[in-house]
Amino acid sequence: MIDKVITSGTFSLDGGTWEVDNNVWLVGDAREVIVIDAAHSAAAIAERVGGRRIKAVVCTHAHNDHINAAAELDAPILLHPADQVLWEQVYGDSVTYEPLSDGDKLEVGGIELRVIHTPGHSPGAVCLYAPELTALFSGDTLFNGGPGATGRSYSSFPTIVESIKERLLTLPAETRVHTGHGDSTSIGAEAPHLEEWIKRGH
Repeated sequence: MIDKVITSGTFSLDGGTWEVDNNVWLVGDAREVIVIDAAHSAAAIAERVGGRRIKAVVCTHAHNDHINAAAELDAPILLHPADQVLWEQVYGDSVTYEPLSDGDKLEVGGIELRVIHTPGHSPGAVCLYAPELTALFSGDTLFNGGPGATGRSYSSFPTIVESIKERLLTLPAETRVHTGHGDSTSIGAEAPHLEEWIKRGH
């Protein structure tokens, strides 16, 4: 039902570039999958997909390290349009996407993924919640240890804290949080630390 590919490359924004490892999540069955955050290597992702059909490539946000392999996978790309300015930094107007909205429901292999708009890391950041799998795909909104980074353009720490508090920490404590980078965690493991994050400011 859930598979992961780790790919490596660079993240660039505001004139800086950093080496990063990204988690690319595949959700589906033996026939079809949705790819969440097509990062760096379309070939590595396609190898893991195998003979299955890619129903869609869902971008949790449009930072280049989460979308730079999306156009090569020959599938519809889904993104929240509030991240248009970031999308254009990578693709200009040469590649189009289908707009995601809060509350949208995506289906793949009999699994429902619910779109939760969680701005803060970027204006159009979203998470995908699969209640049947007790799983949340959080992109760069929530990590093992706290919120995603908010020190660069188009991000806001108060906004990401509000998103996490109101939209994510209200999910069942046993929900596994599959992140855009690093190790997975759970809502129950992260929820007690909200005030610590607010005090430290990141």
